[in-house]
Amino acid sequence: MNEVVSIERMGYGSEAIAHLKDGKAVFVEGGCPGDVVEIQLTEEKSSFARARVESIVEPSLLRVDPPVCSASCGGCPWSHLSYAAQLDAKRNHVVSALTRNARFDAERAESLVAECVPSKREWGYRNKIEMGVGADAAGRFTLGFRSEGSHAFSQPDSCPVAHRLMEKSPKALRGALRYLQGNEDLGIFRVGVRGSLRTKDVEIALWTKPGAFPRAAVAKTLQSALKCTSIVRVMADPGKARVVKKVETLYGKGCWAEKFIEPEVNFLTSAPSFFQVNTAQAEKLVDIVLSGLNVGEGDLVADLYAGGGTFSVPLALAGADVIAVESAGSSVRDLNRNAQMNNVDIEVIGGDAGLELPDLGELDALVVDPPRAGLAKGVVESIERAKPGRVAYVSCDPQTWARDVARFESCGYRLEKATPVDLFPQTYHVETASIFVRSKR
Repeated sequence: MNEVVSIERMGYGSEAIAHLKDGKAVFVEGGCPGDVVEIQLTEEKSSFARARVESIVEPSLLRVDPPVCSASCGGCPWSHLSYAAQLDAKRNHVVSALTRNARFDAERAESLVAECVPSKREWGYRNKIEMGVGADAAGRFTLGFRSEGSHAFSQPDSCPVAHRLMEKSPKALRGALRYLQGNEDLGIFRVGVRGSLRTKDVEIALWTKPGAFPRAAVAKTLQSALKCTSIVRVMADPGKARVVKKVETLYGKGCWAEKFIEPEVNFLTSAPSFFQVNTAQAEKLVDIVLSGLNVGEGDLVADLYAGGGTFSVPLALAGADVIAVESAGSSVRDLNRNAQMNNVDIEVIGGDAGLELPDLGELDALVVDPPRAGLAKGVVESIERAKPGRVAYVSCDPQTWARDVARFESCGYRLEKATPVDLFPQTYHVETASIFVRSKR
């Protein structure tokens, strides 16, 4: 049975939120705040329902026509929203997380959360795409994207959120790798492409099972398919863990070069290592962190979950004495190399942030940029014992961030400001850069 509803707001996900006639919340795929739509229920529970849009009765003023894209991968779930509406929704998600998860009153939450920092590029902003491997209708090798939360596999020829140096890489690499495969399985299970508009570097990373591999033929064919500066093979076992056993260079320098302009920082990143996918916005994150910490010459600053030095190197260039803690081996190697390349001294510790923190002693300031799960239990208490005067917490998940905000406040650290930064236009994802100040007690 269909029903006509008015879309109220975007949820934290691809769906919009409305209410049925009986008052039950319904999550609507493809809805836009302000729409009046006819929906068809696809799932109904006791407390909520899910639905898809059957027809738009009255379109919202916030609705736009997205660029034509051959993909149905779900990678741009908010592309039908105006960019201003996307920014408003992302800020609202951060405010809502503070009221729901951190139990802030609405007035305080509103006052602490700044406007969402927009991305210079709304499309063509990604410096990295990752493609999975599958088979087409004829059973041939193919590359594509898997939809979030499903097994659907899309095989587009290009990707509109990838920047121009790599936008057409899906089609180019699909054909080249299909030719190389022939009747032989090369063990490829993932293909990554990184590109920089600033350095013009493009790297192709083939994730494969360990074993024999036609290195020379692969290097020659892929160079012809896509203009690149590096081709690497990452040997690992398939699966979410993706434990890397070896990385070998098939062509070029074997890493990817990127740079920040303000502050001027150069980075070299290995294929298994993390780097933010929107370089210009990552630069803004760094600026917010440096401004919020206000470090001086000789201040002792720890950078936990340091990656390849996104924050560590700029902090050291600002005059701080930096201790960087990172558990991933490839990132530790990148961090040491990036420190040397930028002529700064950083004490790099390869290990778990929660385990290493108690041994760092008293700090003047601290940066944490943890994975989506946020900070493990006990880490905030260890931070309290290190007594940094100011803490910068960068998060990619408003819910786990807000949970940790409550932990910080219970340990004597007051949230001073939170700034949402849009690194992922056309999606619901948002980074939050927040600053905490230690209370005197």
